Amino acid sequence: MFTGLIETVGELVSIERSGASGSLTVKTSLPLDEIRIGDSIAINGACLTVVRKGGGAVTFDVSPETIDRTAFKNLKGGAPLNMERAMRLSDRLDGHLVSGHVDCVATITQRREVANNIVFSFRFPAQFAKYIAAKGSVAIDGISLTVNEVGPDSFSVNIIPHTASKTTLLAKRVGDEVNIETDLLCRYLERLLAGKDGNQGGVTMDLLAKNGFI
Repeated sequence: MFTGLIETVGELVSIERSGASGSLTVKTSLPLDEIRIGDSIAINGACLTVVRKGGGAVTFDVSPETIDRTAFKNLKGGAPLNMERAMRLSDRLDGHLVSGHVDCVATITQRREVANNIVFSFRFPAQFAKYIAAKGSVAIDGISLTVNEVGPDSFSVNIIPHTASKTTLLAKRVGDEVNIETDLLCRYLERLLAGKDGNQGGVTMDLLAKNGFI
């Protein structure tokens, strides 16, 4: 589990493909003596497992599902990557709960400067719109952000100067793709309301009324 607060921006050393799978090696300023083989680190919002380390870099195996679901397929050597180690239960949750499981890829449709801030607009698959709400939380390339506005297949966010300078967003331009993770609480709530078979047995208005909640 992560918070969406980026610790550092790493640099992609190499991305190697082996059939449908692959591996990423990332140069990082994170202290390698504090990183163990098997640790989880979010790379641009995708939770990956450390399989090797050394020489100021860490290497991760990447599954076919991760490659298909994320913008990793577009990465080239030297690309900057947001990095966050898994949170401790004793940490303050200054962002929001981020699982590191990317839902979809969105495309930047607009970038504009507003009073030293950057406002980005994104287009994304419409089936995920129900999980994004105005003033709710969304993770963009692993960064915890607040949604400004949301439409049927679009949403916008405001980036303050501090966030822009500490993440990869400063370099993003119209047409670039980013990884999106919606609020995981929305997905669990949907599952709860739907019930075990998708349309019965979940939490309904009748059930709430019967138990005195409404």
